Amino acid sequence: MASWEGKTRGGKTGYGIFIFLLNNFNIRIAYFVLRFVAFYFVLFSPTSFSALFYFYNKQIGFNFVKSLLFIYRNYYKFGQILLDKVTLLSGRDDKFSYDFTEEIYLNEMIEENNGGILIGAHVGNWEIAAHLLNRFKNRFNIVLVDAEHEKIKQLLAKTELNKRFNMILIKEDLSHIYQINEALYNKELVCILGDRYMENSRTIKHNFLCGTASYPYGVFYLAVRYHAPVSFVFAIKTDSNHYKFFVTKPKYFDASGNNKVNGEALKTVLDEYITNLEKMVKRYPEHWFNYFQFWDISK
Repeated sequence: MASWEGKTRGGKTGYGIFIFLLNNFNIRIAYFVLRFVAFYFVLFSPTSFSALFYFYNKQIGFNFVKSLLFIYRNYYKFGQILLDKVTLLSGRDDKFSYDFTEEIYLNEMIEENNGGILIGAHVGNWEIAAHLLNRFKNRFNIVLVDAEHEKIKQLLAKTELNKRFNMILIKEDLSHIYQINEALYNKELVCILGDRYMENSRTIKHNFLCGTASYPYGVFYLAVRYHAPVSFVFAIKTDSNHYKFFVTKPKYFDASGNNKVNGEALKTVLDEYITNLEKMVKRYPEHWFNYFQFWDISK
């Protein structure tokens, strides 16, 4: 299995093009231009193309032609989401509508004032999810790897989101553990992604779809260790200008009250995460944005 290198797809040039299109044309024109850009990536992005073809053909079970079609749709959808992100962070959030039917679960977590952990994935639009969380009168903490930090920091720098969110960087000295502990002690919410890990970091294997994949051990350790309520969250673009926010009912995965992580509880939280992730992926397969070989195919 090829591990993720700590870089999100899309560099400064790509963002610059999107910003130019949005500043000089409306978003629908930008979407139209994006159709050609997506075709370019199909032809000239061999690494991500290979990973996506394996996903659609081997894991989802699409035939050859349908797999190619969904690779194109995936690139196009990802480009749309990048455009939406730039539009949103520029303050033009009136361009989008949102369906937040499970809002009651986050209200429940906040009203109980026990803090909590929100675990997401690179399925859908993580930045839109963060924006929707901003509607709640509570401080949020986003856990990031160092390679992602500067890009996200620059995107949030000129928005109100930057004032409401604290960024916690994952570091080799484990200082982030103390920051997470402090945030949960202060009854704040911690947002973290559970589907990527850095090379040489501790992982835990689990069946996912038709194969075995590795997940960051630390994310699920935290969900058990701190005895805080846990929810799984996803934000999916369901129409040209509409997003649906999914959040599961908050749950405690270990109420033992001691300082030891119960192995069964660790397995339970990972099981439930995978179950919800599979449900999202099967329902919205074009929203899978892990552009590397996610499964262990070494055997």
